[in-house]
Formats: sequence, C-alpha cells, structure tokens
Amino acid sequence: MRRRDFITLLGGAAAWPLAARAQQGERVRHIGVLMNTGADEPESQARLAAFMQGLQEVGWTAGGNLRIDYRWSPGDLARLRKDAAELVALRPEVILAGVGATTSTLQQVTRTIPIVMAQSIDPVGNGFVDSLARPGGNTTGFTQFEYSLTGKWMELLKEVAPGTARVGVLREPGTPSGAVGQWTMIQAVAQSLGAELKPIELRDANEIERAVTAVARSSNAGLIVVVSAASLTHRELIIALAARHRLPTVYAYRVFVTHGGLISYGPDIASQHRRAASYVDRILKGEKPADLPVQAPTKYELVINLKTAKALGITVPPTLLARADEVIE
Repeated sequence: MRRRDFITLLGGAAAWPLAARAQQGERVRHIGVLMNTGADEPESQARLAAFMQGLQEVGWTAGGNLRIDYRWSPGDLARLRKDAAELVALRPEVILAGVGATTSTLQQVTRTIPIVMAQSIDPVGNGFVDSLARPGGNTTGFTQFEYSLTGKWMELLKEVAPGTARVGVLREPGTPSGAVGQWTMIQAVAQSLGAELKPIELRDANEIERAVTAVARSSNAGLIVVVSAASLTHRELIIALAARHRLPTVYAYRVFVTHGGLISYGPDIASQHRRAASYVDRILKGEKPADLPVQAPTKYELVINLKTAKALGITVPPTLLARADEVIE
C-alpha cells in the first residue's frame, strides 16, 4: 500500500465530527492500537492497513462507527510503558497489541480491558494466557510462529550457502524470552549442521555494524535475522551490511527480501493483523477474550531474491526455487 493511501485510510475521515459521520442513532465504539515500531515504518503501515481492511470487512469504519486511538513506541521500553498507560487511561473497549512487548506492557497496566495480540510469540510460556484453547483473563489473539520454525532458518542458510560455518544471529537486545527461545532452537540445528553461532544484539547502529563486520572477517560466514521489532528499525542498515560484506542472510520477514535481502521464511504478518480484526469485532459484539482460542498462522511464505543471490555469487538450488512462494528477479 502506498503511504498516501495509508494516511488517507487512517485519517481521511477525521475532518468532521464523529457524530456527523456515524449513522443516526448508531453508537460509536472505541478501540486502541499499541505498536512497538514507528508510524512511518513501511512494514508497520502494511500491517495496520491490513487490520483496517479487516475491520472494514466486518462493518467498522474509522471515523464513522469506530474511534481509534494509536500509540507508536519504536524500540524504547520506557516510552512503550508510558504509551501503554496513556492508551489504557483513554478507556478503549479493546486494544490491539502489535507484538509480545506490547502485550506484556499492556498486561502490567490493565487486567480488565480486552487485549488482542496480532503476532504473539509463545503466549503460554510468556504468561499472557493460561492456554491456547482457553486463554482466560483479558488477552487472546494470534501467535506468530512456533519455535520449531526458527530452526528452519538455519537449515535454509545451509541449503542456499552450504559452506556456511559461522553465523551471526541478529536478535532483540536484553534477551527477552522470545529471543532466547529462537536462539535455543537455532543453536540446536546449528550444532547438528556443524555451524558456530555468534549472537548480535540489535541495540544501535554502531554496535550492529561492528558486530556484523567482526562476523564477516571469518571465512564462510552468514547471518540470520530473527523476529524482533528492533530488526525492522534497523532494516536498511542490516540489508546494506549483508550486501557490503557479501554475507548470505536469512530473514524472518518478507519485507527484508523485497528491499534487497536474500531469502526469508515466515508467516504472512499482514494477514495476522487482518485476522486480529475479526477478534476485535467479536469482542465489541460481546464475546470475552477468555473464551476466544489463541490461533496459529495459516500461511507461511518462502521468498527469494535472485538479483541479490547473483550479486552475492550464490546459485540458488532448483529444489529451493521450486518451493518458493515468491521469487524476485
């Protein structure tokens, strides 16, 4: 979606009073959205646009019969806590939580306002819900993946670059449980494939550049960029470093590959946000999050950029190309 269209979708109706736009006698409902990324991040725009589309499909219109308050907190935990408190203070009827950090922060502020997770990682292990089938409490939603998926990133890296022996794993700083779970699974697969791992914390641009450069000094090096909001914040730098040092790299998000990365494998995150709209709709219509089961992704995508492969001197195996959902040439 083009940025102009996105802005129109979110704010175009805000020029006249809510009461004038809602149908006569129709109650205007109120929801919140808390994202752990910047509002100008293209991937965030795509995710939120999918959520808005999902709302429209079930009869909700921002600025019409629905009021939406947004908070954006890119890579700053203190700001995220402040934004979560501000959003809860507005008393929305339900809040969309973008990723795990937003869910845990919201739960620290409210145990009564319903929370819908768009892309949670291990919600039971993180204590967000009692179980996937019966979440209990005020939170439900959609998981981003199971930890077993992360081992496939290591397998893909060895498949596209069989000689890879040392792998830098770019992950969320502070080793939250999601980062630890991903690291543990990648490490298990790496050991079986004879590869050595090096953790790289995504704290700031200088640290990332130093760490990636250090990994690149080793022969047969490669990178894996796991699921994290911080990776999206530093996306352009990560892609540029992989190209500069000619490092084969596997990403968790498709957006990296469409912007010049080599290969990605993961769920369709925009689809997750579209599905999250259905749970917001059901809660607004009276259902309780405690009774709505947490759902897993329904679609995973393998995306390969052949132009990048050529620049890196990599010949992608035909068997891998045949499995790809999208090939960028």
